[in-house]
Amino acid sequence: MKDFFRRISPRRAVTDFADQWQQPTPHRWQILGVACAATFAVFMLFIPDSQKAPPARPEVMYISTFDEGRTEGEIIASNCANQELKNELEARIAASEERKREIYKALGRATFIDVDAMEEEIAEEQASEGEPAGPTPEEVALSVEEYCARATG
Repeated sequence: MKDFFRRISPRRAVTDFADQWQQPTPHRWQILGVACAATFAVFMLFIPDSQKAPPARPEVMYISTFDEGRTEGEIIASNCANQELKNELEARIAASEERKREIYKALGRATFIDVDAMEEEIAEEQASEGEPAGPTPEEVALSVEEYCARATG
């Protein structure tokens, strides 16, 4: 393979091409035209349709369910009503989860599993993880009350 590439040189290729081009052949220009057209056609086949033109910009339509002329007090009152609904839903979810825990505890005791020891292990793991970063639930509740007081005050 080395011998094959050793005999190839770009300079010799160019001189061979020039020698062939200078020989008088009757259909030289027609052959050149067909070769260029075939090359162009092959390249056009490889250009994907999505590259020929940019896609049309999407039409964006904004929908607002709130009145544009709401005052700050109305906004705060709406937020407070939503917060109360959220708190009620969270309380229901917490009660449901507590009920599930009690059911699982009863099932564990019925199947002779030491549920109390498991609870102690979970409490130790949670204590070793440390306190989560951020405000406490009491601080959040206080700030929500202050926020809602601004709407009425």
